[in-house]
Amino acid sequence: MKLHTLPVHKLSELMERKEVGSEELTTAHLERISQVEDKIRAFVTVTKEEALAQARSVDGKRARGEKLSPLAGIPMAIEDNICTEGIKTTCASRMLYNYIPPFDASVAERLKGAGAVLMGKCNMDEFAMGFTEENSGFFRTKNPFGPEALPGVSSGGSAAAVAAGEAAFTLGSDTGGSIRQPAAFCGVIGFKPTYGRVSRYGLISYASSLDQIGPYTRDMTDLAMVLNTISGRDARDSTSAQVDVPDFKKCLVNDVKGLRIGLPKEYFAVTDPRLAAKVREAASKLEELGAICEEVSMPYTEYALPAHYIISSAEASSNLARYDGVRYGLRVDADDVLSMFKKTRSQGFGDEVKTRIMLGTHVLSVGNYNDYYVKALKVRTLVKHDFDRAFERFDCLLTPASPATALKIGAEADGPMGAYLSKACNIPVNLAGVPAMSLPFGMVEGLPVGLQLIARHFGEEILLRAGYTLEQSSEQTRPKPGPVNN
Repeated sequence: MKLHTLPVHKLSELMERKEVGSEELTTAHLERISQVEDKIRAFVTVTKEEALAQARSVDGKRARGEKLSPLAGIPMAIEDNICTEGIKTTCASRMLYNYIPPFDASVAERLKGAGAVLMGKCNMDEFAMGFTEENSGFFRTKNPFGPEALPGVSSGGSAAAVAAGEAAFTLGSDTGGSIRQPAAFCGVIGFKPTYGRVSRYGLISYASSLDQIGPYTRDMTDLAMVLNTISGRDARDSTSAQVDVPDFKKCLVNDVKGLRIGLPKEYFAVTDPRLAAKVREAASKLEELGAICEEVSMPYTEYALPAHYIISSAEASSNLARYDGVRYGLRVDADDVLSMFKKTRSQGFGDEVKTRIMLGTHVLSVGNYNDYYVKALKVRTLVKHDFDRAFERFDCLLTPASPATALKIGAEADGPMGAYLSKACNIPVNLAGVPAMSLPFGMVEGLPVGLQLIARHFGEEILLRAGYTLEQSSEQTRPKPGPVNN
């Protein structure tokens, strides 16, 4: 039995029956990291000793008969822009190469309280800014499905770690598809909750009105377990919503009879026909199971990409102003303060981050504010209205999770616009703040295809119901990586 291939709920059951301990389970995953990490490079930091100590603590509590969470003893990892007390949190940037937070992010705190075992921090595009996972300040992560394939935008290290069996589940952040696109590329489940459902306290901000933390898992049951732990109101986060959190495991109902599902034609129009055909195949399966699938138009979709880029860059310009060489992180000494500021930011930030800071500063300047930033905010409202109108007719929407399969290494160098357009199916969701999920569904030329389910605000239950029904009715939701999985 290969422990690193089992989903969270199976591992939890094994520990509950005392057939395996958390230390054995954690050791198995750490060994898996040592076997494949030189090929995948999903981790910025591996916390071996800390993880084993946590695992032994959980085993001790279980031996004493203490009541434990279903996640107790489960090995997991977290994207490196989510703060972890006493463990480096670098945002994959030279700017924060030595930053050790004195506190845990709320999600890390909740997982720690549940007894989950943190094995390390996952690689990412620097400050979550990029399209292909080629903008890390340290090294490039690869896709477990192919040596020349990339794992996807920004949070790709977290997706690759789950796909390669290096962690039972991980957390990532989603500003414009940064969870859902890597999940589609790596053949795992990626979930972006409603904005405000999961606390952002302790997430190092890229674009505060767009960022959201969510999980990567191997199956729907695991997803429900993780969401149960990380969701809920947090007084430390002013954007955290005061809404009840359901038991997401109770939402795993194998029944879509009467569910009305919209198929937005604008999303299919920008997608590779082979991938679009796979998503329509999933729609046909849902119809066989009793759902009603109909086409819908969302006309402002095409304007979402430029609006998102303007808004996110403006917020990034503001958020990253704090990295000045004075308070924490990198400091490059110089003869005077102004020169120190300039050298620190020039050497600390990579090209993509500097590009977005410059763009954001430009659109926020007095002469451009109304022409760019204000208009982008108006477009954001129109995109939200698209979703509002769609959800008057439908319970959820079904779209491709990405217009193409995993991009190849060097995609941004070949043409950044192509990489930018690869997020066309994801970005409108962030502008509207609604929940969405990427679920694997088959393969095209040896690479996974992801479909995307979208629901109204705080409609996560519908996504879990539809996703679970598909998972139970089709083997296509369980792609397995190639040689790296042996």
